[in-house]
Amino acid sequence: MTFTDILTPEGVIVNLKVASKKQAFQELAKAVADITSLDARVVFDAILERERLGSTGVGHGVAIPHARLAGLKEITGVFARLAQPIDFDAVDERPADLIFMLLAPLGAGADHLKALARVSRAFRREDLRDRLRSAPSVDAVKALLSGEAAEVDSV
Repeated sequence: MTFTDILTPEGVIVNLKVASKKQAFQELAKAVADITSLDARVVFDAILERERLGSTGVGHGVAIPHARLAGLKEITGVFARLAQPIDFDAVDERPADLIFMLLAPLGAGADHLKALARVSRAFRREDLRDRLRSAPSVDAVKALLSGEAAEVDSV
């Protein structure tokens, strides 16, 4: 499974303007709803419930909110680069500006964990974070993430 398997072309948002983690979740839930036909409120509630267990702000300006959802057919991701970083209660206390929301079907089990590990491993790379932050367009971000899929799979 690669980024291109879980991230649709409509699943990339550049310069998203939000003022809070909750607002980011709402906007990303809407994007997921458009892609999957799930109800945006259901997606938002699942992500918020998971976030209550502990912040998904992993540090270095990155957050990887994730949840499992009934009715979802396949693992799905959406990526957003924020116009301004927001507080995400990250482990390093830095605000987040790169958010990769990952959703999996209820029965995904190990596949969900593998996808989460793959995303986490990719976003640990400083060079990828830097390139995503400076990418001039949605197409450039998509190309970076597509290229990253090949690099991560070969590790």
